[in-house]
This record gives sequence, C-alpha cells and structure tokens, in this order.
Amino acid sequence: MLKDLYLQEFLDKTESNDPVPGGGSIAALSSALASALSAMVANLTIGKKNYEDVSDEMKVIAEKMSAFKQAFVLMIDKDANSFDKVMKAYKLPKETDAEKAERSRLIQEGMAYAASVPLEVAEKTAELFELIEVLVQKGNKNAQTDALVSAMMARTAILSALYNVKINLSSIKDETFVKTTTEKVKALEKLAVEKETYILGLSEL
Repeated sequence: MLKDLYLQEFLDKTESNDPVPGGGSIAALSSALASALSAMVANLTIGKKNYEDVSDEMKVIAEKMSAFKQAFVLMIDKDANSFDKVMKAYKLPKETDAEKAERSRLIQEGMAYAASVPLEVAEKTAELFELIEVLVQKGNKNAQTDALVSAMMARTAILSALYNVKINLSSIKDETFVKTTTEKVKALEKLAVEKETYILGLSEL
C-alpha cells in the first residue's frame, strides 16, 4: 500500500511511469500534511506559558487533527484504487448488445465512484479551515507560520482533488449527477480560496 512506503519510495513511485500515485493521492497527502502540521501547532501550544487558558481547546484540536491525518492517509490509497473499477469494466466482453450495455453501465458506475473519492477528500479537507483559523488566532505565536502553511496546504489539496473530480465528470453521462457534483465543486473551490485568503490575512507577517 502507498501509505506504507517510506518517503523516498513514495516519491520515486510518483516519479515513475506508473499512473499511481497520481494527483488525487497527492491531494490526499497534502490534506494529511495540513492536518499533521496543524496538530503540531496545537501540541506546541498545550501547557506553554501564556497559553494556559487555551490548553484544553488546543488538546481538542490536536486530537481532531490527528484523526483527520489518519483519515487522509487512508484516502491516499483509496484514491489510487478508485479507478480500478473503471479499468476492470473496460476489460469486460462487448460481443453482444447485453454485454455492451452491462460494460457501459459498469464503466459509468466506476467513473462516478472515481469522482466521488477526490470529492470526499475536498469536502473533508474543507473542515480543517475552522480549526486552522483558531490555531492562527490563539495558537503559539512562534508556530503561527506553520498554521498558515497548513491553510495553504489545505487550499491546494482541495483544488487539486477537485481537478480530479472534474476530469472524471467529463466522462459521465448522468446529467443530474454531473450537475449536482459540479455545483459542489464550484462551491468548494470558492470556499478554499476565500478561507485561505481570510486565514492568511489574520497574520501580521
């Protein structure tokens, strides 16, 4: 599994001509990094002088960010495997009309799933912003830049994941699914950019 590779191995595999890990997995990795970095900021605040009043709040954030990190790590492989259903469907026989219809149905089903995984990454990553905002405002000032980097990583992760949603939507024939998902994509894109801009604006750096 990709999540079990050493960093150098992961990078080498990304560099190779193997299509996985691709942009979707990298988006999930970016989300995991944003979560881990945010947890670090919280942990660097807990119990520190002048931050006693926010220690309990930071403990909660640290726990939440750790859980987010683990979820995103799993999504690295989930995204890498999401296109398997499509590839298997393409290999199905297409001699008869019935076979063609079933093959087409399964391809479309696989495409929809392949779009849903990076959408899930983007939606879950959007939940980080509220916590990152608290870290920038109340967290250890010596680690504020790390919280700002977390916001930038989260924004990048969302936009990256959504590109993977859009490329899959281009092959999906279900107009209702495409319309609904496209609306979600646009809303998340807008949110990611606005949240990043707002959070970076909280800093005097």
